[in-house]
Amino acid sequence: VRMPYLPLFCFKFVNLSTDVADSKNLVKLGKKTHICEYIFSFGRTRLMRKGIWAENTDKMKKYLIVVAGGRGLRMGGELPKQFLKIGEKSVLHRTIERFVSACPDIRVVTVMNPDYIDFWKKYCLSSGMVVPQSIVRGGMTRFHSVRNALEKVPDDAVVAVHDGVRPFVSESLIRKMFDAAENFPALIPVLPCVDTMRALSVKRDASGKEVLEPLAVKLDRSILYSVQTPQIFHSDILKSAYSQPYDTSFTDDASAVERSGVPLSFIKGERLNIKLTTKEDLLLARAIFNSSK
Repeated sequence: VRMPYLPLFCFKFVNLSTDVADSKNLVKLGKKTHICEYIFSFGRTRLMRKGIWAENTDKMKKYLIVVAGGRGLRMGGELPKQFLKIGEKSVLHRTIERFVSACPDIRVVTVMNPDYIDFWKKYCLSSGMVVPQSIVRGGMTRFHSVRNALEKVPDDAVVAVHDGVRPFVSESLIRKMFDAAENFPALIPVLPCVDTMRALSVKRDASGKEVLEPLAVKLDRSILYSVQTPQIFHSDILKSAYSQPYDTSFTDDASAVERSGVPLSFIKGERLNIKLTTKEDLLLARAIFNSSK
């Protein structure tokens, strides 16, 4: 029986001494501490007793769509940022390696700008990267690129979509998210914002210089979270979301899935799971790598 999609709520920080009565409805995803991270699910226990909630993703094949189609113009180098080196390996190599180490049976679909497909094939041969992968041509936007990649993914699968330039996602988070995907078919890693946030508009003065002006919007940092990847979904949900017409508000997979009517679930991400966008990010990435030797 296909699992119904029920309202799922963002992890909440719970004091064990005050939430004992609700313990049957809490699915723990973090280590045991006096303040724990949970995903809250209504009626899960009751549905499992009735046999409606089917925990069967062990039989579902795991797929990774790694999005590496960008040109990396903000990095300013001759090569796109996913091909730049951290140590002896490229950023993209290290990214894919994390998933294969975490889930050796995972199937990899790499989305790439057509201009660099031959370059990537030659890199894989010369570097000894022996990970089997399907290489898919990227589209006009990230949305179109992921939609192209989904053609390589069957319906009854669990699929992670990950930025090719996030090479430091931990194996433990990858495994934890795939395990949690048994019960949460649209799972997103997030982190609470630690900086004070301000809404500004960009305008130009008489000389054409950019000027930042404040907007009359107050942002409460306590409710703001940054969104990361991998974002993990049951493939039928993701395919349905990507059958929608493209909208500029689809900045990630979660936004497309949410628009399709499927509720999202959230799990705590990782501070070191950074996305490499600028030259400074690459310097930081190399420092992280060197410190871990």
